[in-house]
Amino acid sequence: MPENTRFPESFLWGCATSAYQIEGSPLADGAGPSMWERFAHTPGMMHNDDNGDIACDHYRRFRDDVRLMRDLGLTSYRFSIAWSRILPSGTGAINQKGLDFYRQLVDALLESGITPMATLYHWDLPEALDDRGGWLNRDSADWFAEYASTCFEALDDRVPRWVTLNEPWVVTDGGYLHGVLAPGHRNPYETARASHNLMRAHGAAVQAYRAVGAHQIGLVVNLEPKYPASESAEDRAATQRADAYMNRQYLDPALKGTYPPEMREIFGDAWPDWPAPDFEQIRQPIDFLGINYYTRGLTAHDPSAWPLYARTVRVPQATYTETDWEVHEESFTDILRWVRDRYGDIPLYVTENGAAFYDPPVAADDGVHDPLRIDYLRRHLRAVHTAIKQGVDVRGYYLWSLLDNLEWSLGFAKRFGIVHVNYETLERTPKDSAKFYAEVIASHGESLGD
Repeated sequence: MPENTRFPESFLWGCATSAYQIEGSPLADGAGPSMWERFAHTPGMMHNDDNGDIACDHYRRFRDDVRLMRDLGLTSYRFSIAWSRILPSGTGAINQKGLDFYRQLVDALLESGITPMATLYHWDLPEALDDRGGWLNRDSADWFAEYASTCFEALDDRVPRWVTLNEPWVVTDGGYLHGVLAPGHRNPYETARASHNLMRAHGAAVQAYRAVGAHQIGLVVNLEPKYPASESAEDRAATQRADAYMNRQYLDPALKGTYPPEMREIFGDAWPDWPAPDFEQIRQPIDFLGINYYTRGLTAHDPSAWPLYARTVRVPQATYTETDWEVHEESFTDILRWVRDRYGDIPLYVTENGAAFYDPPVAADDGVHDPLRIDYLRRHLRAVHTAIKQGVDVRGYYLWSLLDNLEWSLGFAKRFGIVHVNYETLERTPKDSAKFYAEVIASHGESLGD
């Protein structure tokens, strides 16, 4: 008999996107530039010198995209708000036209029976604040709380779930340590400061929400379970460092009020003794945690790989995505269970999960045939169901992504969407994976057992 893969009745089925990756028109209607606007227009920083000036033109086509979501049967949609659309200078004067865009988007979602989940920060810090030090400035926590409060006051009557930060690890590792993402810095001292101030900003936004909000607020982290490549002491130690750096660096302070001890080992004197009151601000009670999962890390010691002295080992004969991530759905179940076991029975949402694979051109039958993505989604949705059967409180799944989009510094070269976007005409074409996901939603997961 087919396995029973039906999900709980209240389970949310969604897709996720982010503002700079899909909206386009980043300076329209009084918006200010973000640091991604500057980064993307700096020669040599983006693949093929791509940028988000047009992207998917969601800013002007959002009603069509909401109809796509409705046709898929989505019950929820996770999007991000562009800070500099709301506060063009980062603080101060409010741009009502920017708020109006998100009001209209939220209203369109609700009219289609789709519950919004709004992310306050998906990497696009206003350029005006980056010029004042950005996340290196301790005032950034106050800036973020002001911006968050503006959004809460405008939209909390219609948005039941809020996310403070999306993937702070990526912000700091890519933006401040390795320089491959905005703002493009390479400095371990800055990395530590930016990480800490992001967490202070998270706490400040939660405090602001408790003052005016009526629903739920949480944090989204990207997790990559780490496993030693061998039983050697060196590989095990490297695995512990990699786990602390990627998985515990943000969850421990938010949920336990302390940083992993390995952070001092990793950063040395670049990791200071943080003021004790900071942890009181960071450790604010949250209503849920969002987990972004894409792959695992089979980890080996590497004396040349500063600062972790660890590298991810490639697995022979494994399937890899176009972004060179191993497909390993068992680790998805492992990491969801690990979060429950380490941090308690906090409600979880899978806020991102998906894959970039080569997509052939749109076929004569107006389709895009993407069997590898379908296989990836089937495996990973079943892994979520397994975690739920094992007692993990997972309440929703947001596939990344609804649309092919600007994959940050990789430009338009990698396609994660279940809806194909022709970047010349901006025509949307649902892929076979969109039809697969619609069937999963309609059957509440039962079709995964076929």
